Amino acid sequence: MKAEEAGEGAGRAGFYRRGNEWFCSTLLQSDIIVKVEGILFHLHKFPLISKCGKIARLVEDAQDSKDNMQYELVGCPGGHEGFCIAARFCYGAQVELTQNNALLVYCTAEYLEMTEEYDNDNLLNMVQSFIHKTILRSWEDCILTLQGCQKFIPKAENLPVVHKCLDALSVMACTDPSLFGWPMLLYGSLQSPEGSILWNGINTGARIRSKISNWWFEDVSCFNYPMFKKLMETMSKRGIRPENIAGALMYYARKYLPGLDRWQGGQVGKLRSIASLSMMPAAVDQKALAESIIELLPNKKGKSYCRFLLGLLRLSIILDIEQSCKETLERIIGLQLEYATLDGLLVPNFSGSDNLYDTDCVERIIRHFSSIQNLNIASFSPTSSDPAISSSHLNNVTKLIDNYLAEVAPDVNLKAQKMWSLVEAFPESLRTSDDGVYRAVDIYLKEHPWLLDDEREKLCSIINWAKLSIDACTHATQNERLPLRRVFQVLFFEQMQLRSALSNYLHIFDNENNVTSPVNESTGEILQRDGFVSVIRERQHLRTDVELLQSKVRNLELEFLSIKQKIGKFSQSSKVGCIHLPLIKDFNSDIIESAGSNPRRSTDKPHSSHRSIHARRIS
Repeated sequence: MKAEEAGEGAGRAGFYRRGNEWFCSTLLQSDIIVKVEGILFHLHKFPLISKCGKIARLVEDAQDSKDNMQYELVGCPGGHEGFCIAARFCYGAQVELTQNNALLVYCTAEYLEMTEEYDNDNLLNMVQSFIHKTILRSWEDCILTLQGCQKFIPKAENLPVVHKCLDALSVMACTDPSLFGWPMLLYGSLQSPEGSILWNGINTGARIRSKISNWWFEDVSCFNYPMFKKLMETMSKRGIRPENIAGALMYYARKYLPGLDRWQGGQVGKLRSIASLSMMPAAVDQKALAESIIELLPNKKGKSYCRFLLGLLRLSIILDIEQSCKETLERIIGLQLEYATLDGLLVPNFSGSDNLYDTDCVERIIRHFSSIQNLNIASFSPTSSDPAISSSHLNNVTKLIDNYLAEVAPDVNLKAQKMWSLVEAFPESLRTSDDGVYRAVDIYLKEHPWLLDDEREKLCSIINWAKLSIDACTHATQNERLPLRRVFQVLFFEQMQLRSALSNYLHIFDNENNVTSPVNESTGEILQRDGFVSVIRERQHLRTDVELLQSKVRNLELEFLSIKQKIGKFSQSSKVGCIHLPLIKDFNSDIIESAGSNPRRSTDKPHSSHRSIHARRIS
């Protein structure tokens, strides 16, 4: 078989290979055979034992053997490539250290115990000096060194020297890039030290708009996940900002979980350069990777971060990840529900049920938000001075949930109990109005006409009728899908609103003649500013509205009396009328008494259709 030259660094002793065996081209016959990963090295024991402590002990233990000594080095971290470099060094060959083989040679020299105890200029000292003086001072060298060792050293992320490289990367990632050489990006787009974008080495003057230090995201994405995870943990200990940690995780996930691109709009491509497009991601276990990324997610807020989390949630449901990881992801989404969108919450149902959307996970997200909305959680936005959720954000969440309920309500396979549970998940105390809840329940009743009376009653009981607006009350009193008891309840609260409005108007006119002198002065200023005619017209309109309000109250009383008479014709089993009509009559009597002899009325349109609707429902 034709001999193959060993390659670089042959030096004083040439090495050649025949099949799975390596030989040293000297005149002396080999007296020791070392087996590494199935490869046999025919060598001489004296060059080896003069520099390798491990082989020296093996030879000493087997010195009584007369045959050629053969040893197998099991678990040699550098493999047969690293041992070949170490063997050439023992024979006096010149070893060229590079970023690609530095850790490989270091691990092999450490395993073979090539220390100062056997030679002052031994291999371990030489590679340590190279690592500290060259590799740890350069971002590019650290990246190439860590990337190269992944191919040869199993579980390289646990080695102490690797930790030094990771620590060096963490320090440089949170330091001004101009302090330690430029360009920094190994695979990313080039930028000048001042932050401008370079084109063919020419400063274009264009500035980077992103406030997040994302220049290192693509470089670290070349690592396998165990190495990447160690780097993220090291950076977190070093004090890297959580939003930068989250940004690196988002970039890494989008690169190795292609399904995320469907919900992220291809944002990962914005940071990629032409050089990186040729680097195709290696095949990974997407389920295991998704679970591992979720474990590293920080508990912070942000719009882009929330959008990424909702996309990761969809992908996690498709991949059927562990329930504990899914619950962790739902909790983090619930932490920042004010940044979510309706499209993001409409998660398709990938389980065996017939529901159109996965309402179970959204319900858990809403419950997480309800339980933690008062916690002191800082936002990603640097302009946010109040860490607690603001009233505007709370209103946005309320609108978002109401819109979600209205979207899922038409699903014919959605059970009434699940609809009730979705509404109940968001506390009533956080709502200022129940118009959205009423709209969602009305849509559900319209699309589910086969519901039993008990189910209708239970759904309607979740609505706080006192929090409905005038328009919603008007719609509810004419809604034939609502139970009759709830219609009366709406009329009752509507009458309370009318009474409150009437009392306010009466209070205004009672105090009209008792105006103090400062008020008179301010009134004179108003007259001088806006004109006497406009004030007179406003008072006339106000008086007319009060008179119309009194007329409407009388019409309502007559309408309720007519309903009571017709309900009396039914059997005593009609409990709705028996419970509520006395209250309504007494309440109307109070209104008439409080109104007195002043004929007044509000600006609301009269409910002229109430009597005909209720009469038709009863008949």
